Amino acid sequence: MERLPKVGIPIIIIAILVIIAFAKSAVTIGSGEAGVLYKTFGGGVVTDEPPLGEGFHLIAPWNDVIVYEVRQQELYEQMKVLSSNGLEIKIDASAWFQPVYGDLGRLHQTLGESYLQRVIQPAIRSAARSVVGRYTPEQLYSSKRDVIQDEIYAETKKILDNQFVQLNEVLVRDVTLPKTIKDAIERKLKQEQESLEYEFRLVTAEKEAEKVKIEAQGKAEANRILSASLTDKILQDKGIEATLELAKSPNSKIVVVGSGDDGLPLILGNN
Repeated sequence: MERLPKVGIPIIIIAILVIIAFAKSAVTIGSGEAGVLYKTFGGGVVTDEPPLGEGFHLIAPWNDVIVYEVRQQELYEQMKVLSSNGLEIKIDASAWFQPVYGDLGRLHQTLGESYLQRVIQPAIRSAARSVVGRYTPEQLYSSKRDVIQDEIYAETKKILDNQFVQLNEVLVRDVTLPKTIKDAIERKLKQEQESLEYEFRLVTAEKEAEKVKIEAQGKAEANRILSASLTDKILQDKGIEATLELAKSPNSKIVVVGSGDDGLPLILGNN
């Protein structure tokens, strides 16, 4: 009976050590994550092998695994930058990014888990300052938002190309100008719109006047041609035709043929 405790204690100790070793050796990688293996006695961070994928893994208890999120992530930035004429512009932008899966070991070795603050934030801020500094507030306010978005993306991507980070998109959500500048630009745009509207009315009026003039010229030309074609003989014939039509009327009348100054019939009524 006295031997049992003496035998049981080592067994218990060994069991505890086995449990601890298993706990240290068992690693579970979650969905959308990957693990970088660190070998304590084998050269440190493993960079020449793919990272550990999702699921359950067993490693040596003296090694370690650093877990990274490898799905697409979003960085939201509010930046104050200067326009080409030195005015302060506020930009709200988002960057969509993710680590390059196959280079996760190199990312951990060179930048570490704080790679977002070390390279991505400085890169997008630098690109935004560079791009916005090429444009005036008027250009940023009116028609250049899509252009600066594409240019910020291109410049940020160029900076991150060798940083083991994949940049998927940059979205410029808002461009805020100082209130005085914004009001001045809006007044200018309103005046330009009113000027365009006035010019449109002038052009419309000129076209309408030209139309009336052409119509009047057409009528005058038609009357000239008609007058030139109306001879005395034609007028007499037309008068006779009209007289005959009137003579058919049931009203009592006297028709005197050839008694007018022009030789046209006269119609005398008794009403």
